[in-house]
Order: sequence, then structure tokens, then C-alpha cells
Amino acid sequence: MTIHPGGQNICGVSIGVLALESYFPKPPGHIKNPSSLNFTTLYEMLDGITVPGLLANPDGEMKTRLIDAAKRLEAKGVRAITGSCGFLAIFQKEIAAAVNVPVFVSSLIQVPLAHQMTGRTVGVITASASSLTDRHMQGVGAENTPVVVQGLDHTDEFATVILRNERTEMDLAKIEAELLAASEDMIARHPEIGPIVLECTDLPPYAHALQARLKRPVFDIVTLSEMVSRAVGQTPYGGFIT
Repeated sequence: MTIHPGGQNICGVSIGVLALESYFPKPPGHIKNPSSLNFTTLYEMLDGITVPGLLANPDGEMKTRLIDAAKRLEAKGVRAITGSCGFLAIFQKEIAAAVNVPVFVSSLIQVPLAHQMTGRTVGVITASASSLTDRHMQGVGAENTPVVVQGLDHTDEFATVILRNERTEMDLAKIEAELLAASEDMIARHPEIGPIVLECTDLPPYAHALQARLKRPVFDIVTLSEMVSRAVGQTPYGGFIT
């Protein structure tokens, strides 16, 4: 007979998510839409921390709140911690140092990996190129990786809803079209780009369309979460030898 110690209110959670406050739609493929994910999730809501706020003023008080939230997720039994915005990269090292489970708060962690896998320049598609700084890249160890950054700063639908938080309703087809147009422009200017990394957690729902258009590998927060979920929750393999 196996005796388990208990002490947890919720069990069986693989990935804990530091969830910024936002109310626009989260289609399947979004880290904040658990119905579509291949791993179990638990969300720690960070009311008052928004995408515009994180981009404009990532201050010490915000970092303290994020670290406290990560500690709460760890106490609830999650096996690893991610985030709902790639710009959390600026706090990656501090949050990771504060807990005892793996932390990967930004898909940008995959930038050096994508480069090492292909030997080619990495195309980074971000919500805001003007807000993505050297500090963010340093936070994930990507400061020496050759990258080309393409932002969605000057789009219509994406910038209005996600960057400026002017309304909550959103045209998903228009978001996809804006992403594809921006990515094609990036490749036209820099055909040397190989892999694509989506900084923004709002973009994975359209990653399949992006890959079909560009014919390149696409990395995002969900691809990373799936890998980490497997790493922290290994299970026996099925199959047979003979």
C-alpha cells in the first residue's frame, strides 16, 4: 500500500501560469485557454498587471508581485511555471531564483535553442518591437543570438485591442492576417531568417497558419510548455521490444 502525504488542495497540475489581467478573446492555442492545451494548468491571476503596463513600466513592485505569485503556484504543487506575456522575460532570472521548480516565463527562452538547432538567424515576432529591449534578451540568455525582430506595433486590430487595451472585442481573422502580413514583410527584408519565435502569447493560435505560409519551424509559449510538461512529468512508454 502506498501512502501519499496530502496537503494540496488541487493535485495533478503540470504548469502554473502567471496570468496578467486581460479580457480580449483567448482562442484555442492561447496559454490562457486550457481547453486546448495538452498539459494541466493552474492560473495565478495578477489583477492590475496588464500588457500595456508591463511594456511601459516593468518596475520593482511588479517584480515583487510576480515573485510572490510564483511562490504561491509552487506552494500549490505546480511542477513548472510560465507566464501569459513574453515580456516577462525581463524578470526571468529573478523569478527562477525565487522558487524551486523550473521557470520559463517567456517563449524567448527558445531563441538561443532555435538558433543552435538551425545555425540560422532567428526571426522574433513580438507584440511591440519598440518595447523589446536588450534587458529582455539578456533575461533569457539571448543577447548574443543573431535575431531579426518584427513588431506588430503599427497594426490595426492587434495594436488597438492588445497593445493599447482600447476594447475587448476582437476580430480573430484580422489578427491572423496582420500577423501573416508582418511575417512576410520580415522574411522579404531578411530571407536569411530560419526559425521563427513568437514572443507574444496571443499569437500561438495562428502559428499553424504562419508555418504554412513561411515554411519554417515556429516556436511559441505552447511548444515550450509542452516540452517542459514532458520534462517534469515523465511517464513510462508504451510499445513493445519484440
